[in-house]
Amino acid sequence: MKLCRIKTADGIKPAAVEQNNTLRALSGHVADISSTAITPEGLALLANVDLATLPQIIGDHAPFLSDARRIFCIGLNFYDHAAEMGLPIPEHPILFMKACDATGPTDPIVIPKGAEKTDWEVELGIAIGSPAQHVTKAEALDHIAGYFVGNDVSERHFQMDFGGQWMKGKSANSFAPLGPYLVTKDEIADPQNLAMSLEVNGEAMQTGSTATMIFGVAQIVAHVSQFVTLRPGDLILTGTPPGVGGGYKPPRFLKAGDVLSAKIEGLGATRHDVVAFKS
Repeated sequence: MKLCRIKTADGIKPAAVEQNNTLRALSGHVADISSTAITPEGLALLANVDLATLPQIIGDHAPFLSDARRIFCIGLNFYDHAAEMGLPIPEHPILFMKACDATGPTDPIVIPKGAEKTDWEVELGIAIGSPAQHVTKAEALDHIAGYFVGNDVSERHFQMDFGGQWMKGKSANSFAPLGPYLVTKDEIADPQNLAMSLEVNGEAMQTGSTATMIFGVAQIVAHVSQFVTLRPGDLILTGTPPGVGGGYKPPRFLKAGDVLSAKIEGLGATRHDVVAFKS
């Protein structure tokens, strides 16, 4: 099932995507696509809905989850990305957080005030559906509600040139675009074999696959759960393939007027206009 939230004249409404890509309104069955709706119990109720009988809904996509709790991120998690950055393979997942609100799959990306090196990172996203604490790798997938396209937008100047934690370069407004929908895990046969790509102004910048992840989805969830109790509505971005702007020689970064688009096999696509900061 593909779950999303649609902007309408009457506010944001919950919806699902039918097999022919028609959007169907779910308002008669659920108040919103929330952390409660993506629990195993919530998804079981929605799985019984006959989408073909529901009214069609039209509008732009909002963030697919109304109450995303926390956004965790895994750094340097692709062998080929670590190589392009000239960095060693991590012994353990590099964990950090984005301290900004999630935005939708067509919302603008705003270059922050004082930015010099705004970069892109298409990433496979995980949405947690049930609490996970000290789970094993074998148990980890049971706690996932589904997957989505994420983009760990990063200001490298803030991230690298001011010392301390990476969070400062990851948390500007608009730096967590997600969507266009949450694809429940039953629709993804193998999250470790999904093609990924990103373009800037129609030019291919990133091309890769989740097959080259250093730490796989199950291992990531198990690892994070050893230190943080994961809850429904928590999101994890799992790392990016090669082709980030900072990896090019010379580096290439975003500027106002650019159009950034990304897609992951089976999970849909995002498209964002890049705009300048306005006070």
